Formats: sequence, structure tokens, C-alpha cells
Amino acid sequence: MATSVDKKSESTRPAESPAGGNMEFILDIPLEVTVELGRTKLLINELLKLGQGSVIELSKLAGETLEVLANQKLIARGEAVVINEKFGVRLTEVVSPMERIERLR
Repeated sequence: MATSVDKKSESTRPAESPAGGNMEFILDIPLEVTVELGRTKLLINELLKLGQGSVIELSKLAGETLEVLANQKLIARGEAVVINEKFGVRLTEVVSPMERIERLR
């Protein structure tokens, strides 16, 4: 599921570390952003039986919040939306900037 960032809502101020140092040099580093709909475990035998139209039951219920991860670290939660026939995520809870930085370590 792809996500988009509203450039208008991004701050134009350089980010600062807890010690007050300038972190502007890291703002252009690319991150892998993933939205997790759910998880499951399958046996290899079950995986090999999958075909077009197969349904895989996931750990989350319909309507539960999705997790937004940056480099496999939780940064936000949200809900699935459809915009112009494409899936997106409306963020409902965002981890604080300082907490996000800490989680990236």
C-alpha cells in the first residue's frame, strides 16, 4: 500500500536533536515506508497451494488500525482510505518526533 506525504504540512525549519544540534543533513536520507495490514504464518505446503483468488487470513480484524513503519520501526497508526481509486492511509496517531528518532536507532 503506497503512502504520500503532504508537502504543505512539512516544517521548513531544520530538525534539532535533543542536544540542540542541527540535524538538517539527515533530512534527505531515503527510508523504506511500509504499511502493515496484518500478519500470518503459513506452512510451506499451504504457501504452495495458494493461487489466484486464494484468501489469506490475517491477524488483524477488518477496521483495525494499520501500522506505518519506517525501516521496520513504528512511526504512526492509521486507517485505510481510497482516494482516486488508489489506496492510502489516513494517519490517526503519530509517534512524537523525539520518539520516532529514538525508534530509528
